[in-house]
Amino acid sequence: MSKPLLQATNLQCERDGRVLFDDLSLTIMPATLTRVEGPNGAGKTTLLRILAGLNENYSGEVHWLGAPRAAQREMFQRNLLYIGHRTGIKAALTAQENLAALMAGRHAVSAATLRAALAGTGLAGYEDVPCSQLSAGQQRRVALARLLISDEPLWILDEAFTALDTHGVAALERLLSDHAQRGGAVVVTTHHDLEVPGMQRIRLVPDKVAV
Repeated sequence: MSKPLLQATNLQCERDGRVLFDDLSLTIMPATLTRVEGPNGAGKTTLLRILAGLNENYSGEVHWLGAPRAAQREMFQRNLLYIGHRTGIKAALTAQENLAALMAGRHAVSAATLRAALAGTGLAGYEDVPCSQLSAGQQRRVALARLLISDEPLWILDEAFTALDTHGVAALERLLSDHAQRGGAVVVTTHHDLEVPGMQRIRLVPDKVAV
């Protein structure tokens, strides 16, 4: 039986005197896609940042491959690809330069691979265009091009479908589904009506005041 990639137990997080979530436990297995749902302000982004190791303002436990994440943070980060709702795109850089910068520190990527990834997200011919001249959807595609050259098993994506057109949405749905089918795991938040067979859901409904 497969070992869980990521496990969170009894997570509790407060913000501005309000409990976002309490006694929250979840398990992320290989070959799964998990959607985190809830209204605005429910704590979806906060939860994703906790799972990605970017927010330490919580109580509870997080394990990676069955061991405390804190004891193996470097290994965890090597196996995680996190894309936040802000793309991290620099307006002055070209699409290819931005993708190269986003991949820095991960693994060596050739210029040909970068260009192929951009082409795979519909940006063929835009590789050398400054991102200041690209639309919001095209800038999102630059950020998402990382998924095409990722070797990390765990993807955590916050509002990945934002600003994408119909074709971009369909392509991203296939990409997430394919990653799960290859044994990877995806955790995603989205306002898009995402429906993937076998998808598990985690719904956050804050209704508590901290005492």
